[in-house]
Amino acid sequence: MFRAELYNPDQWADLFVRSGAKYIVPTSKHHDGFCMWPSKEANRDWGRPWNAVSIGPKRDLLGELATAVRKRGLKFGLYYSLYEWFNPLWLTNRHEYVVKHMQPQFKDVVTRYRPSLIFADGEWDLTSAQWGSEKLLAWLFDDSPCKDDVVVDDRWGNDTRHRHGTYYTTEYGAGMKDASHPWEEDRGMGYSYGYNRAESIDDYKTGRELVLVLCDLVSRGGNFLLDIGPRADGFIPVIMQQRLIEIGDWLKVNGEAIYGTRCARRSCQWSKGKRPGQKYGEFMVKYNLMQQIGQRAKNGVAVKQLFFTRKPDALYAITTGWLAPEITIHNIRLPEGARVTMLGLKGTLKTDISGNDVVIHVPCLMPNQLPCHYCYAFKLPGATLLPE
Repeated sequence: MFRAELYNPDQWADLFVRSGAKYIVPTSKHHDGFCMWPSKEANRDWGRPWNAVSIGPKRDLLGELATAVRKRGLKFGLYYSLYEWFNPLWLTNRHEYVVKHMQPQFKDVVTRYRPSLIFADGEWDLTSAQWGSEKLLAWLFDDSPCKDDVVVDDRWGNDTRHRHGTYYTTEYGAGMKDASHPWEEDRGMGYSYGYNRAESIDDYKTGRELVLVLCDLVSRGGNFLLDIGPRADGFIPVIMQQRLIEIGDWLKVNGEAIYGTRCARRSCQWSKGKRPGQKYGEFMVKYNLMQQIGQRAKNGVAVKQLFFTRKPDALYAITTGWLAPEITIHNIRLPEGARVTMLGLKGTLKTDISGNDVVIHVPCLMPNQLPCHYCYAFKLPGATLLPE
């Protein structure tokens, strides 16, 4: 039933460019062990054709996408599941599975496609020593064809999450609290990483929420790996395409406040009121950003008014909606004569300084004059946030 007859990697790559993504992480194989490239280990150890070149699409789906995205200047990564639910070797002799199946298969996919990023997963049943992760990663960083470029996540054994890895991962949660170690939040647009035909429009996050989640994560030093679930025919559902385009349209205007930025002294500005608690962690941590944003406290509970990011020469303040006629940023030092601007809008904005507060006067605009939708970024050259 899996034919991928509508799979067009060039169309996919064009969509990813329009979305503003900088790196792509397709699934090379998931926990079912079915491979999207011509893996001889898959066919041999399952005792039947078990990759997309031998059966079904009869195409190297992974390799075609690698070529397409690289032609457009994007970084190519891959997701790889260490374990396989029903692999005969896994069910009978896990050590033999690791040594004869997983490790040579991993080296094969890395050698073929030279990923810049590897998202390992399915590690939780064994320790890193049982997986042989130390030796495997030593090969990756010392001898593999991508050794000078590759980064890896923290999923290499049930003793490695948030302890080892180039970057840490969280999943369907709030990400991490700060930038003490590089990290990435991973989630789908709905409730599933795969295509779920039973999900309705209400199960999908809106474009506005996805953009705001991006801003919130980046303000705390994180990256955002947003999943799409193609259909079995290889077509990306239009609602998913639309969400990607909405994010990309926003980034065309405001990408300066996202790409290449770092954490400012604090990630956001809170309104008055009691600040709500927020837990951080690996998986399914409750996180409802839309309840946490606004301009005035909600029933006495503080909300996030602004997100902050920075570059060496500027601070960026990103609103959680359209604010007029003025925005007040508290506990900030702005150099005299600094030319404050709104990304996507020509001209310098009038500002007033009152103690440690800066008031930005926002022009009155008609809806069709707005440079983008959802939220708006202001650039403050030389500005520094002060401790609260």
